[in-house]
Amino acid sequence: MTGRRHAGDGIHLTAAELIALRPRCHALRLPMRQAAASALAGAYRSRFRGRGVDFVESRNYQPGDDIRNMDWRVTARTGRAHTKVFQEERERPVLVVLDAGPSLYFGTRRRLKSVAAGQLAAAIAWSAVRRGDRIGGFLFAPGRHLEIRPAGGRRGAMRMIQGLVDWLEPGNAGGQGGGQAGGVAGAAAELQPLSLALERVRHAVRPGSLVIVISDFFSLDENSNRHLSRLRQHNDVIACQVLDAAEHELPPGRYPISDGEHAAVLDMGLPGSRQRYQAMGKEHLAEPRRLFQKHQCGWLTLHTDDDPVDVLGRELRVLVGRP
Repeated sequence: MTGRRHAGDGIHLTAAELIALRPRCHALRLPMRQAAASALAGAYRSRFRGRGVDFVESRNYQPGDDIRNMDWRVTARTGRAHTKVFQEERERPVLVVLDAGPSLYFGTRRRLKSVAAGQLAAAIAWSAVRRGDRIGGFLFAPGRHLEIRPAGGRRGAMRMIQGLVDWLEPGNAGGQGGGQAGGVAGAAAELQPLSLALERVRHAVRPGSLVIVISDFFSLDENSNRHLSRLRQHNDVIACQVLDAAEHELPPGRYPISDGEHAAVLDMGLPGSRQRYQAMGKEHLAEPRRLFQKHQCGWLTLHTDDDPVDVLGRELRVLVGRP
């Protein structure tokens, strides 16, 4: 009843509806690392290697390793560069990377993709702080970005929620087409490559973080592979593709479409047009998933008529079971 009482209109995201998700997120389990030996040292023992309290081993130096961790004795003895590896215990930052391009302000089922993405991000925030993690975010849109520094507890979740509400207001899309831009046709509107967001995140994120990328992935480009590879070296990464059913399949008919500046009619009754549209949609479903799974990232899909908390809970049960 609480969720229904605070339900939004599916177009504008509200703080009340995101706060109302909190009780439903208590059972969510974000993928965690090995439990720490002491609760005072943090909730997790990181499986990522860096500067910490316990020396583990020396290994061959790899590009990107911190030169301050060089093991000079082993290097001198073997004649090959070696670096010290540590196991560190600490709280884990959970970072939501939200790609709010113009194609996110689209939806034909229950809510806009932007609203579904915001609800998913809020559920992640509540789950993170419930488990003792710190929640932060990198919110991106063409020509602008917002960094929300990780913080724990209710304060951290509320900072994230307020940032999401302000950032995803349709009016802030400005000349990007607002709620009209979207889908396979609208994706040609002004986009900022996702690689720019991934590059900024990988330079700013602390090693050992859990990074969750929420996007419709219309802005995926060839440079995304390189930045994702480097981000994944020292962090866990989960990707969530936000979709609307109309983006990969339409029944026969004539559909007015717009990118915010130009208008046209998409005629699904023309020979082969429906098949070509479905083929484009299927490729858009498959390509981002191939890229993220290539780098052993988690993957989940959220449709605009899905319940974000239910989807997150179901998919996380699968991810948590992974080694």
